[in-house]
Amino acid sequence: MAKRIIGSTPKADGYRMPAEFEPQDGVWMLWPERNDNWRDGAKPAQKAFLDVATAILQFEPVTVCVSPAQYQNARERLPREVRVVEMASNDAWIRDCGPTFLVNDNGGVRAVDWTFNAWGGLVDGLYFPWDLDDQVAQKVCEIERVDSYRTEGFVLEGGSIHVDGEGTVLTTEMCLLSEGRNPDMDRGAIERMLCDYLGCEKVLWLRDGIDPEETNGHIDDVACFIRPGEVACIWTDDPKNPFYQPARDAYDTLSQATDAKGRKLKVHKLCLTQQPCLLQGAATIDAVEGTIPREDGEVAIASYMNFLIVNGGVLLPQYGDANDALAVQQVQAMFPDRRVVGVQTREVAFGGEESSGMSFLRKDGRVWTTDKDGLIPDLLAAEITAKTGKNPAQLHQEQVERFGESWYKRVDTPTTLEQKQKFAKLTGDDVEATQLAGEDITAKLTEAPGNP
Repeated sequence: MAKRIIGSTPKADGYRMPAEFEPQDGVWMLWPERNDNWRDGAKPAQKAFLDVATAILQFEPVTVCVSPAQYQNARERLPREVRVVEMASNDAWIRDCGPTFLVNDNGGVRAVDWTFNAWGGLVDGLYFPWDLDDQVAQKVCEIERVDSYRTEGFVLEGGSIHVDGEGTVLTTEMCLLSEGRNPDMDRGAIERMLCDYLGCEKVLWLRDGIDPEETNGHIDDVACFIRPGEVACIWTDDPKNPFYQPARDAYDTLSQATDAKGRKLKVHKLCLTQQPCLLQGAATIDAVEGTIPREDGEVAIASYMNFLIVNGGVLLPQYGDANDALAVQQVQAMFPDRRVVGVQTREVAFGGEESSGMSFLRKDGRVWTTDKDGLIPDLLAAEITAKTGKNPAQLHQEQVERFGESWYKRVDTPTTLEQKQKFAKLTGDDVEATQLAGEDITAKLTEAPGNP
C-alpha cells in the first residue's frame, strides 16, 4: 500500500531525484488515442509508441497504461514482455503528468506527485479537462507501492526539469515563471520548492525554450545533463533557423555556468533538424467544438534533445530529416558506453502537446478566446482594431510575413505577468496591443520615461 507523506519534504527526509543516466528499474508510458489530437484515429501514433516500447525492451522493462476502450487493442499489438495496465488519462504525456521518482542512500524509493494542469490551466493550458491526467502519478505510485509527496497547488511537469543527481536542477524561465502555473510565487519561492522536492541545492535557469505555444518552453527540448558536470544543448549554425537565437542563448548561459558542486559545465552541441517538421494529414484529425482546427503545414516541435537515456542505451528521436544521421553520430559521441538506437517519432511530434483551444472566464471576469494570434481578450481586440484599423487576425498575418510564425513569442517580448505589468507601468500600453500594432517592444521599453 502506498501512502501520502504529509508535513515533510523529500530533501528533509534524505531523498533526491536521480539523474536520468543513473540505473533504472523500468519505463512507464501512456497509450495515445485522442482522435481530436492524433491523426488517422491515432493509429500511426500508436505504431510509433509501439516502436518506442519495443526499443526500450532491449534495455529494461516497460509498462504501458491504456484506457479501458483501448486495452484489448494495445495488449494485442504490444510485445508480450510489455506490462499493460488499465488506466484512464486525458492524453499520452506521462513524462509531464506522471510521478517524479526519488531515491535515498539506503535504497529507498519515493515519488513526487506534482499538480498537473495541462501546461497552463485556464490561462493557456492545452486541453480541458485534465483531471484524469492529474491522477496518473498517484495511480502509478499505488501500482509500484511507492509512498509519495503531493504538491497540491504547485504546478510542475516532468519535462520542465532535468537534474544531474548531485544537487543541480536545470529549467527555463519561460516555463516555470509562466502565468498559468504558479503566478503567486516569485522566482525565489519556486527555486525553494524545486530544491526541497528534488533534493537539490542549485537551480540553473535558461531563459527560453523552443515551444512557447505548447509547453511554454520545456527544458527537455533544449538541454539536459548527460553525466555529472556535462550537458547537451541544441545548436544550429543557420541564422534562418527559428530556434537559432534560443539555442545560442542557452549555449552561452550553460557555457558560463557552474553546477552545485562548483564544476564549470562542459557543453556538448546537438544539432537541430535541417527542416521544420510539418504536420501532414490534418484532415483525418477529428474536429471537436471548442478546439482549434488543425491544418497541414503546422510546425510540430521536433527536437533530438528529447532522447531517452536507458540502462546501457539511448533512444534517439528520428524525423526523416537530413540531420537524423548526424544526431545519431553526435549522441553516440556523448555516450560512448551506451548503444544509441534511433526510433522514428515523427508521429509523436505531430501530436505535440495537444492543440485544443477554449473560451473561459478569467478571475478578472474578462472573456478570452484563442485564435492564431494567441490569447487575445475581447476588449483588447476592440482596442487594437480602433487603434490600427485592422482586426487582430489581419495584423497577425502581417507579422507572420515579417517575422515568422512565432513572432509574438520572440525572446525580447515580456512573457510573465510580472514583466507585462512592468511594461504597462513604464509605457502606459499593453504588450499585446503594442505587438499587434507592429511596434518594437524593446525600443518602446527603452524609450519609456524613467526606465533605467
